[in-house]
Amino acid sequence: MATIFLAYHGGLAVLKPVQGTWQADIHLLGHDCHALAVDPHRPGRVYCGTFDAGLWLSDDGGQQWQPAPGTLPHEAVMAVAVSPHQAVNGYGVLWAGTEPSALFRSEDGGRNWVERPGLRRLPSASTWSFPPRPWTHHVRWIEPDLAQPGRLFVGIELGGVMRSLDDGETWEDRKPNSQHDCHTLRTHPQAPGTLYEAAGGGFAASYDGGATWHQEDEGMAHHYCWGLAVDPADPRTLVVSASPGPRQAHQDSAAQATLYRRSGDGPWQPVHEGLPPSRGTRAYVLATHATEPGIFYTATRQRLFRSTDAGQSWEEIPVAWPDGVHFNTVNALVLHAAPG
Repeated sequence: MATIFLAYHGGLAVLKPVQGTWQADIHLLGHDCHALAVDPHRPGRVYCGTFDAGLWLSDDGGQQWQPAPGTLPHEAVMAVAVSPHQAVNGYGVLWAGTEPSALFRSEDGGRNWVERPGLRRLPSASTWSFPPRPWTHHVRWIEPDLAQPGRLFVGIELGGVMRSLDDGETWEDRKPNSQHDCHTLRTHPQAPGTLYEAAGGGFAASYDGGATWHQEDEGMAHHYCWGLAVDPADPRTLVVSASPGPRQAHQDSAAQATLYRRSGDGPWQPVHEGLPPSRGTRAYVLATHATEPGIFYTATRQRLFRSTDAGQSWEEIPVAWPDGVHFNTVNALVLHAAPG
């Protein structure tokens, strides 16, 4: 893997391997970075959504960053995604989700935007509320279905999972048994119809493209789920981060987080080998990359870990951080393969 991107409260870390360690370069210093996406259709194009300065982009794999050329009506960009199926003039179709909750689409790399207003007109929209800031809410996750062109899912924190079957033109409201406090959604190119959700009420899954949902928490001692990733080689092997509640997931004074792994039809199993103790650890973010079957990455605070056995055991990635760089809250993790 050529590059690791880590978005955190206070900046964006771009990590590359150099002589047995990973060198971290810091960008967007002082900004509250929340969301990351790589354009699979345009080598080197990476996006970063910030809470306080809108959407930023890089065209050289993260060495230089600039604001996206077009203006969104809200500067808090909390979610960003690029379609794996659709490209226009060399740009992957780009999606941005904001606070307050709204969804926007761009076909030219963020120069021009079109809102998909049907999302915020759903019947449940009047009930959406982000508990730490109860006067608002936001798009926490955007998931273009990796196995089904045109099918798009949006996770609202706190509001639920919304589904579109026509590329965002129209929307269906949240379904029974899906979780309303949505944090992460994942699909898999080898599993048409499968959608996984990590949420504040636990883990949920759909096997019919988001039409019906099932709670699947067997084996978990804790049910406040945050990060989630799926093995590129096996859509039935997953790793999720779980905590007793939001305070334990996000506050230093009460921090407690555990990684759980599930394979096939078995129950979730806690994973500890190579990881820090659960107590004192904040919620993990997780990622995989299509070119690395069986390999998972995770991060908590400034510590990164890698598993080469599909999440069963982990080893810490050595990182050379610049002097003076300190942060506790990690918001997003994404991997980028070198062009060619």
